[in-house]
Amino acid sequence: MISRRWGPPSVANKGCHAPLPLVLLHGLLGDGGDWQPVIDRLPAIHCIALDLPGHGQHSALNVSDFEQSHQWLVAELASRNIECYLLAGYSLGGRLALYHASREPAGLRGLLLENCHPGLPDNERAARIQHDEQWARRFEQEPLADVLADWYRQGVFADLDDAARARQIARRLGNDGQGIATMLRATSLGKQPDLAPWLMASQLPVTYVSGKRDHKFHQLACQLANQNRRINHLVLDGGHNLHAHQPDNFARLLAEWVNQQEETSHD
Repeated sequence: MISRRWGPPSVANKGCHAPLPLVLLHGLLGDGGDWQPVIDRLPAIHCIALDLPGHGQHSALNVSDFEQSHQWLVAELASRNIECYLLAGYSLGGRLALYHASREPAGLRGLLLENCHPGLPDNERAARIQHDEQWARRFEQEPLADVLADWYRQGVFADLDDAARARQIARRLGNDGQGIATMLRATSLGKQPDLAPWLMASQLPVTYVSGKRDHKFHQLACQLANQNRRINHLVLDGGHNLHAHQPDNFARLLAEWVNQQEETSHD
């Protein structure tokens, strides 16, 4: 497997006494490089930013569902001799990280989710699968620039002005439409199990990060944190993609979180 990697040189992570590496998962249409501005601000932390299936250097790699995505991540970690680790994910990457955590891998010591959906109730899944199928067909059939122009006008990206939207579209034009379509179908929110019950019962340290201007995901995070006081909810004054638009603030938040998890794992 190929992935993008930054930070100090990798070392075998035998046991949980060495500094815990931080594994980072990007969102749909992104790649591991999306985390670069944050990683540049975290020189003391060993960060591993992976390209998800269907993205970046893994654009030709396909998975069929969440379980295959989990197995892909397990293989990525094993190929680096990583036995204990911290995991952070944004949007789609957060949903894949959450599913991975719900499988209760022995080495996972902390989970951070940035604007991530825990899952839909059964009666809403079919409509979401149909919604994502419409987007998938557009990604595989239409010019990518046209699809992206509409994609970034969805309500979740309402904080983007015209200039920011144009920059985002330009950054995403290197994607393979077929690869994105395949991943969108495989990991539709409609196919994701509702993981809120697992979150309510889990003993794993979980931190949710939301942006106040991303009303949908901020409300979801507030609800989860209110239902389970063990979930740590951190809020930034921003929209959906906080780490991209506020790398300084997000890096400080990540550094504090990693240090806290390190102290807890070594107690």
